[in-house]
Amino acid sequence: MAKSKLVKANEKIADAVVGGYKKIENGVVGAYKKVEDGFVDKFLTHEGESVEDAKKRLNDEKLQRETQVNKP
Repeated sequence: MAKSKLVKANEKIADAVVGGYKKIENGVVGAYKKVEDGFVDKFLTHEGESVEDAKKRLNDEKLQRETQVNKP
C-alpha cells in the first residue's frame, strides 16, 4: 500500500525535528561536560592528578559511602 503525501511529509518533519533535538542535546551535554571538567580540575584534583583520575576517585569514594550507609 502506497503512503500518502501527508504521511511522507509528516515523516520528513519528524526526522528534521528529531535531528534538531539531537544537535541541541549534544551541544548542551558537551557544554556541561566542559564545565564539569573545569570544576573538577580547579577544585577537586589532588597534586599531579588528572581530571579523569579525580572523577574515578570521587566516584569510588561515593560508592564506599553508599555501601557504608546501606549496611544494617
